[in-house]
Amino acid sequence: MNEIKTDFQSLPDREDQVFFHIPVLSRELIAGLAVRPGGHYLDTTVGGGGHSRLILEAAADVRVTAIDRDEQAIAAAQTKLCQYSDRLQFWQGNFADYQPNNITFDGIIADLGVSSVHLDFPERGFSFKHEADLDMRMDRRQSLTAAEVINHWDEAELADIFFKYGEERLSRRIARRIVERRPFKTTTELAEAIAYSVPRQYRYGRIHPATRVFQGLRIAVNQELTSLETFLNKVPSWLKLDGIVGIISFHSLEDRLVKHSLRESPLLRVLTKKPITAQEDELANNPRSRSAKLRFAQRLE
Repeated sequence: MNEIKTDFQSLPDREDQVFFHIPVLSRELIAGLAVRPGGHYLDTTVGGGGHSRLILEAAADVRVTAIDRDEQAIAAAQTKLCQYSDRLQFWQGNFADYQPNNITFDGIIADLGVSSVHLDFPERGFSFKHEADLDMRMDRRQSLTAAEVINHWDEAELADIFFKYGEERLSRRIARRIVERRPFKTTTELAEAIAYSVPRQYRYGRIHPATRVFQGLRIAVNQELTSLETFLNKVPSWLKLDGIVGIISFHSLEDRLVKHSLRESPLLRVLTKKPITAQEDELANNPRSRSAKLRFAQRLE
């Protein structure tokens, strides 16, 4: 998890082509961040670089430090933001592990959860809609994969992550079926087993019965909520006086953590009594923005 040396001339084209991501709530995020000329900002989930680009364009001489766990995201952002190379620094790793080294920021942003690219790019194993190995690692340097969890964790542990992280009410029933039928190699094999472990009316409901299980599995593999909690505890000390943090979450587990952490920090003043959500035009253009919630807080003395 070291600083990435930016070589804008030698990056592979494939990552840029694959890692296309529409940043959600971009207007609201930039407006609330109140970007300052000459400011230094931290994008802790750079993804395809969409939010970082908007920050760099918002005021003169702005600098951005950009973080992501995913090497493909870093590569894509390096390519897309190459014109800002003199004002941009990259670091690959978990935002919970980042060490600013006595640097404080005028603003910090985090766009949580899984990227649309992870869901759309079959070989990463995040989606049950495409056949792929059970992977789900955001950082492919880590050893733990979804296959390891599904095929080797015991039934009680599986039921717990499906219920706790996926909010799946049939977690025990699904976990029992998985243990009976494992090992599993692919996403589609697992999804099929999940579908046939639930009642017929549940199987053909509004969402696929594997949706919540895959969410819980992904969160467990990447330790997303543990990392988020650590990150939220550190964020206030990374901000300059009057600096602003903006965090976008996509499900209730994330939003609950963000809401309470910002409210309970003695170093922060919450700027959003209620979360900001997408407007109608954005919902029409990007359906995945429907579940996004944005909260802001400002650093106090």
